[in-house]
Amino acid sequence: MSAKECGHHGKGHNKLRRRLLFGILFFILIVLITVLLIWAILRPTKPRFILQDTTVYGFNASVPNFLTSSFQVTVSSRNPNDRIGIYYDRLDLYATYRNQQITPRTSLPPTYQGHKDVNVWSPFINGNMIPISPDFSTSLSSEQASGSVFLTIKIDGRVRWKVGAFVSGRYHLYVRCPAIITFGSKFNGVIVAQNAVKFQFVTRCSVSV
Repeated sequence: MSAKECGHHGKGHNKLRRRLLFGILFFILIVLITVLLIWAILRPTKPRFILQDTTVYGFNASVPNFLTSSFQVTVSSRNPNDRIGIYYDRLDLYATYRNQQITPRTSLPPTYQGHKDVNVWSPFINGNMIPISPDFSTSLSSEQASGSVFLTIKIDGRVRWKVGAFVSGRYHLYVRCPAIITFGSKFNGVIVAQNAVKFQFVTRCSVSV
């Protein structure tokens, strides 16, 4: 075989490789455009969370700059989408006071939420002698003496969306639920057991994804 024939043969192989690569890239592009179009048409709506109640088993701020607390919270989540499911890969729940975390995180079990489904969780969250800043400690004592303490129940997690056989990547989920605990003349809870008080809220939480 002459050098001219070898050169022509090599150019043919290169041309075939380019066509094959172009075909693969074109196919991937079509798939991505199709997925994006489906995604845009369906327009997934973020889940809706509600803080239904908080049962307080202990709340002791008598030691300066430390807080001991014990709660059981009931939180529900609803998937408002007709055609999109939600994978909750990770959900960590905890309580905060003035944006300072006052309980360790409690992990909820991973779960899948179908179309229009509702999930309900009732985990316990406890904090034993959690240090809080002196300024917050003073504010907490003042609020408790005045009859009400404003807390925030937070949920941080990761979610994925399921559209047919397609499952998206993971997205951060942030849920913030306001909760007010009352004392003295402002007390509006229900005593459910010894040293346990339930506060009924049915409060809608803010959700961002």
